[in-house]
Amino acid sequence: MKLKSVDHIYHNNIDSRVKRWFFIILCLCLLVLILPWTQNIKVRGNVSTLYQDQRPQQLNSPIPGRILKWYVKNGDHVKKGDTLLQLAEVKEDYLDPMLVERTQQQVKAKMGVRDYYQAKVGTTNSQLTALNAGRELKVSQLKVKIGQLNNKLAGEEAELVAANNELKLSEDQYNRQKKMYDDGFVSLTQFQQRNVSFQNALAKKTAIENKLAQTRQEIVSINIEQNAAIQDYREKVSKTEGERFQSMGQIEGSTGDIAKLENQVANYKARRGLYFVFASQDGQVVSLNKAGIGEILKDTESIGTIVPNKVDYAVEIYVKPVDLPLLKNGQTVMCIFDGFPAIVFSGWPNSSYGTFTGKVIAIENNISPNGLFKALVIEDPTEKPWPPQIKMGAGVQGIAILNDVPIWYELWRNINGFPPDYYTVKTTSSDEKAK
Repeated sequence: MKLKSVDHIYHNNIDSRVKRWFFIILCLCLLVLILPWTQNIKVRGNVSTLYQDQRPQQLNSPIPGRILKWYVKNGDHVKKGDTLLQLAEVKEDYLDPMLVERTQQQVKAKMGVRDYYQAKVGTTNSQLTALNAGRELKVSQLKVKIGQLNNKLAGEEAELVAANNELKLSEDQYNRQKKMYDDGFVSLTQFQQRNVSFQNALAKKTAIENKLAQTRQEIVSINIEQNAAIQDYREKVSKTEGERFQSMGQIEGSTGDIAKLENQVANYKARRGLYFVFASQDGQVVSLNKAGIGEILKDTESIGTIVPNKVDYAVEIYVKPVDLPLLKNGQTVMCIFDGFPAIVFSGWPNSSYGTFTGKVIAIENNISPNGLFKALVIEDPTEKPWPPQIKMGAGVQGIAILNDVPIWYELWRNINGFPPDYYTVKTTSSDEKAK
């Protein structure tokens, strides 16, 4: 009797398809192994910007002061130049409401002092001119007097020569008359007359010599007087020049004081413009850390942050040192922004959904404090644009695209622990023209 259960358990007479399915699956596996696979590097980063003026900017107090009035609150959107808050002075040096006017009065007073010393310098210059003219006149007078005495001396010397000649003649006549008197040829009266003539000639010579000596003495006295006059005028000129230089020093000192006071006036006027804190750019005011009225701010103390409205976004990615040689400028990076759904096939980036394409434009040579190297990625203008909803600081996952290799090669590389192939970026002719 043939049992039905035996037919269901034993399939001796039924064709088996196991071998067929085995070969089909083997062929499919071999086919998969030769499919292309895109090597890549997984990186993480955050949204940033290339330009410093598009980053969140701190609002700092330009001067120490007391908050007088707020014009904004957290979350407000402002335009460049809008008033954020008003400050009042807290330093005693600037509490005077008439500080600028009083400092300007000091400037005018210093200018008056300078003008006074300038006038004094002008008067001193006139005194110097008068002293020099008086000295020249005095010296000229003494020179004329010396010339007159020299002429007188020459005449007296001529008189002395004539007196000597006359004395010599009288002496010869006296000697002859005395001999004749001794011989008895002339009378005593005649001899006495000749003696008187001789004595008169001698007296005349002595008088002329005394007169000549007096004239020479006068010349010496005039020379001494001339030197004394020159020395006296020199002392007066030196004293006057000293006063002039002193006045000029006072002028320079006053000029320096005026410049200092004018600088203070300019600083005070500029400080008045710092009582209001203005928005440095269009954006949103966030993170205001001072509450209410009357709080005291220190110099350069942070008040809050303003986030710009217009931002050219970029992505800062951080690469492990071992993967750094594989990253090059111009390399494609697939970005996955936090908050945006994505379906990622890492080996087939073109088949992924929700990713956005970027290009590496810079790689920093210095390692970051987190032990990774930072690279900057910007939007690829030839691909799908990045979503406008992304914000500064948002997280980003990146996939740096490398070489296309077969799957069997990628499996063999991972089994042996080899790194991805060194990647060379291929630039198109249009990129080269742009460079």
